[in-house]
Amino acid sequence: MTYPLENALFNWEAGIERLRKLERGGALRGDKVTVPVREELRRRLGATFSAQELADLYGAGTDWAAQLGGVDPGMSDLQDLVDAAFWLHLQAASDFAGGRRIEID
Repeated sequence: MTYPLENALFNWEAGIERLRKLERGGALRGDKVTVPVREELRRRLGATFSAQELADLYGAGTDWAAQLGGVDPGMSDLQDLVDAAFWLHLQAASDFAGGRRIEID
């Protein structure tokens, strides 16, 4: 199932902004969620992946993130932090550079 990359990017960008806001306010250490989620993304996708593959995984659902060790499934900002983890992980995609997707012919 293909998930629209533009939709995913919209959610991920909102998530990273929310993470930055929470961390600036000192209310949260986002790495308690983003690190385990990114480790799981690495396990699921491997070292080489495209932005679209990441979006497709996102589109299949992120309920699994609440079950990761160290993640509090009841936290109110959990989905925002999961979205932020996807944004952070996107930086390693083979077709993504500097905030824009690289067009590959």
